[in-house]
Amino acid sequence: MGAGKNTTTVDINRSGPMPPNLVNSTAHARNLKKSQLGGVIFGCKNNTMNECLSKQLFGLPATHISYVKNIDPGLPLFLFNYSDRKLHGIFEAAGSGQMNIDPYGWTAGGSQRTQYPAQVQICVRLQCHPLPEVQFKPIIAANYHNRNHFWFELDHAQTRKLMSLFASLAVSPSTSVSEDTANLRIIYQPVSLPQRDGGFETIVSEVQNHLDCKFDSVDVSSCLDGKNWPLENQLDMNIIEQDEKNLILKQLQELASKHGANDLSLTDYVEDSAAINDNHLEEKSSEEQMGLGLRNEGSASASFDSQCIIAQLVQGMEELKVFKAEQTLKVYYLEQKLVDAEEQIQRLKDRCMMLESMCSPTVEYINDRASDTFDDLYKDPTNESIYLVGGYDGQSWLPALDLYFPARDVLKSLKPMSTVRAYASIAHLNNEIYIFGGGNGHSWYDTVESYNPTNDQWTLRPSLTGKRGSLGGATLNDKIFAVGGGNGLECLSDVEMLDLNVGRWIQQDQCCKSSAERFDPREHSWTRIASMNTKRGCHSLAVLNEKLYALGGFDGTKMVPSTEIFDPRLGLWVDGEPMNQSRGYSAAAVVDESIYVIGGVRSDENIVGTVEHFKEGEGWQESYTRTISKRCFLSAIVL
Repeated sequence: MGAGKNTTTVDINRSGPMPPNLVNSTAHARNLKKSQLGGVIFGCKNNTMNECLSKQLFGLPATHISYVKNIDPGLPLFLFNYSDRKLHGIFEAAGSGQMNIDPYGWTAGGSQRTQYPAQVQICVRLQCHPLPEVQFKPIIAANYHNRNHFWFELDHAQTRKLMSLFASLAVSPSTSVSEDTANLRIIYQPVSLPQRDGGFETIVSEVQNHLDCKFDSVDVSSCLDGKNWPLENQLDMNIIEQDEKNLILKQLQELASKHGANDLSLTDYVEDSAAINDNHLEEKSSEEQMGLGLRNEGSASASFDSQCIIAQLVQGMEELKVFKAEQTLKVYYLEQKLVDAEEQIQRLKDRCMMLESMCSPTVEYINDRASDTFDDLYKDPTNESIYLVGGYDGQSWLPALDLYFPARDVLKSLKPMSTVRAYASIAHLNNEIYIFGGGNGHSWYDTVESYNPTNDQWTLRPSLTGKRGSLGGATLNDKIFAVGGGNGLECLSDVEMLDLNVGRWIQQDQCCKSSAERFDPREHSWTRIASMNTKRGCHSLAVLNEKLYALGGFDGTKMVPSTEIFDPRLGLWVDGEPMNQSRGYSAAAVVDESIYVIGGVRSDENIVGTVEHFKEGEGWQESYTRTISKRCFLSAIVL
């Protein structure tokens, strides 16, 4: 917002997994997940800060929508002024982040489209003095990607530290009280009260008008030329709830009724004086002056009382607002502690499963010194194995190729790929493993590699016609099919076929994204079959006993453990037994008439460190494997 430069760059060292939404994937930010986003800093300059605060609207360039869209109401926000390099707060989101709330914001008279369409409505959470950069920089030091620029996304720890620092610099309520009381004294001078015909009711009326003006017509722009923090006081007064204003008026009206009798007696006195003056013309002037003096004295006393009461009420409201802000902050801290506790409980559960697995006498681990044991396993045809390729382990993206023997919980590392690769698809052709598409957490690939188990070597193959990840793949009639996926800009529905006789990928007819379809290579077309009972994406597929199993995935709101089974003889999907863990982005393979589901991501976006296997008649069983660490976005295949 007037920063003059794009405030983010590509972070080539980011280790977090890419978001499930391929369309909105971006490299212009830290790419924190929604659950990891604790707060957001917006930018401005002196010439745009007025509009930000008067409209209660913050904005950033369109490239930042990848995380601005994750802002929900109540999320802490901050405003960084590039002109004096001070951070202002504490604000919070009054609505969800979205594009073009004000399409013409921060432009000359609204004459053109805004350069900062990634926007969110805001309100003031707590009035605080601004922080110079030297104070807040140590808290967000990890966000700085050069001397003067930093990423605007804040994690929960950074947000808590910033809010704690701001809270220590909260504006004292007495500041606003003294200013408001001074204003009231200017408006309600005692000498002017005798000129009002309404008596004490006039005070109530004028106070109501003053409150309406103070609550509904704050002149924000008039305060922007000086210090910025008094402006936050006025903005905060602008959001006082209507019931607080009604409470003031109610107490003033009660005060007016108590003084009603005094006003009436003063009026009677003046009327009696006027009647006596009809018979005593010489005393008329002195009696009127006496009555006028009494009225002046009574009105002045009432005005002084009203000023004291109003000042006390305003001070009470300020103290209530500060108390409310403190309580809101405490609730926020407690919620974060609850989230941390739940994560710790899950880690303890995983640790218990790992310890139980380590006590099992059947577990073996193959390393370089146990190559003889591996050779025995590899040569024995009864020991079926699963190839695991690439993925993400929570710290880094992997080029790894591993051979896993599930019956013995044995893992052997083979020669890795030429590059890290996740979100890829895998297929088997001519006794080689083909891995194609995918990405490295920052960009998508169109490259293809094949692995020959005989000589433990990788070979580059013809590239896809376009870059894509999270695609499907299968082999049919000596040809490999690549289906759907995404490229960071859009979800794809096209199909490519690799024909080794031609030596390249050939575009096929498109497939449908929202239902299940079957491809017939003889006709080069897709035929729709019955749709699943539950919407799901990021799921795994496996074939067992001539039936197709759809396993877990994302149903639009959360990861699910449910499964569905398609029987081509019946042409219907039926619900299967659910897995023990909700998971998506896992790998699935069939070994020894059992389906194995490896790794994946849970609903809380933590990586699953367990393996589940299913056998008809025995159901799902979950086990913690000592040889396979936490892993997701990987590919699996059985030769």
